[in-house]
Amino acid sequence: MTSDAAPALEPGRQIQTYDELTPEQIQDVLDLLEAADRSDGVHAVSEQGRLYLRHGGREGVRHFLLTVGTHLYGYAQLEETDPIEAPAAELVVHPAHRGRGHGRALGTTLLAASGKRLRVWAHGGKSAARHLAQVLGLTLFRELRQLRRPLNPLDIPEPVFPEGVTVRTFVPGQDDAAWLAVNAAAFAHHPEQGSLTQRDLDDRTAEPWFDPKGFFLAEKDGRLIGFHWTKTHAEEQLGEVYVVGILPDAQGGGLGKALTATGLRHLAAQGLPTAMLYVDADNTAAVTVYERLGFVTHEVDLMYRTES
Repeated sequence: MTSDAAPALEPGRQIQTYDELTPEQIQDVLDLLEAADRSDGVHAVSEQGRLYLRHGGREGVRHFLLTVGTHLYGYAQLEETDPIEAPAAELVVHPAHRGRGHGRALGTTLLAASGKRLRVWAHGGKSAARHLAQVLGLTLFRELRQLRRPLNPLDIPEPVFPEGVTVRTFVPGQDDAAWLAVNAAAFAHHPEQGSLTQRDLDDRTAEPWFDPKGFFLAEKDGRLIGFHWTKTHAEEQLGEVYVVGILPDAQGGGLGKALTATGLRHLAAQGLPTAMLYVDADNTAAVTVYERLGFVTHEVDLMYRTES
């Protein structure tokens, strides 16, 4: 969420809701996001939100376009796919048109569309976004940290895997079902990661950054028990610990640490200078593991929600 909270009314402002956008509308939104990213230094909409935007209609996902005349000034997205949690939203206003109440207008529209049950991301935790959340009556309840560490030198021990565990790379089309099952089990407590479907996997493997050579699978007795999926951000020259997952009955034996080290070595071998990852601040066990591997907090994303 990056925006403003000024209440001034902009003449000619309209907010329209869509289940699916046209290619022209998608490009307009992507142009707006690029301008916001350059101005703010953080992505205003998450990877998942961008996938929803670019890959056609998705049940439970709505798009909100704020226009003045024929010009797109703001964008919001509302995802209502979680059967338990309140709908989740992201919103952004073009940097050239902030301070005119557009963020508040989008936020108010999202509250109405969600029946006043809403969760909203504020990527980067910018002060304007925090103020807008306060104006909308939202309270902070989640902190997602982005951690980083240099990859040169990569001063971490050689990975040591539990006895009987072998590691290979992901084969698209062959390993899909097994990976989805392990991911669901490993992240059963996680409302976003644990609910990934075949379409979500297909969307990601179709992205330009996808490389199966950086997607490591750990097996024991022919059964997939864990994985480390890495990601390369070519423009930013960043390697990402995209997701590490271990089956509950395989946790506690050092497998996660060994898989993390394997992925970091792969990223370092690509000549990337820096590694990054995301972790919830309240996941103290994971934060401790990553800090011991040399990661430090780079920035934070904050999620706010209604009290009801």
